[in-house]
Amino acid sequence: MIPLEAVLAVSAAMFSIGLYGVLARRNAVLVLMSIELMLNAVNVNLIAFTAYLTPAQTVGQIIAIFVITVAAAEAGLALAIILRLYRNRGTVNVDEVDLMKW
Repeated sequence: MIPLEAVLAVSAAMFSIGLYGVLARRNAVLVLMSIELMLNAVNVNLIAFTAYLTPAQTVGQIIAIFVITVAAAEAGLALAIILRLYRNRGTVNVDEVDLMKW
């Protein structure tokens, strides 16, 4: 069995890479992919803690499946918004998008 610390280290690395992508990237698609990476890091943590704390129960796996479902819906909606934004503005650079500014 893989030690819990190793799983947590991988999850922390995934979350850190995702956070760096959100903060450093200007492309909306890459920002969305970074957010998805952060959500997957949370899922890895959730499943790891459930497997080590209560191996007989599957609550963590069920919640992780729920989070994956919500993330898939969020990704589909965000990609539709990004596609519409690209068609209207011709760019997906988040610095050049100022639709909500007065």
